Amino acid sequence: MEDINSIAFELILYAGNGRSNAMEAIQEAKKGNIEKAEELIKEASIELGKAHEFQTKLIQSEANGESNPINILLVHAQDHLMTAMTVRDLAAEIVEIYKLK
Repeated sequence: MEDINSIAFELILYAGNGRSNAMEAIQEAKKGNIEKAEELIKEASIELGKAHEFQTKLIQSEANGESNPINILLVHAQDHLMTAMTVRDLAAEIVEIYKLK
């Protein structure tokens, strides 16, 4: 398996991309660009999916009996991913609200 720090950085990278897309979606919705906002939500989901793949690698390796060292970088990466997923979910709801206007 890849180095734990490399996986943590991948989680941070893709989660950050997803969060940025979600925040941009809100801005586009505020401007009335609903199609663009919805596309950005889809892009956010794709990026978060990539991050989730790295998270799944860690879970699978541990389930197979491999020990994964837990360090502050990995904790930060997990926190970053979970926050980004929440931002994406809320952004999707905000876009829906603007869509109803």
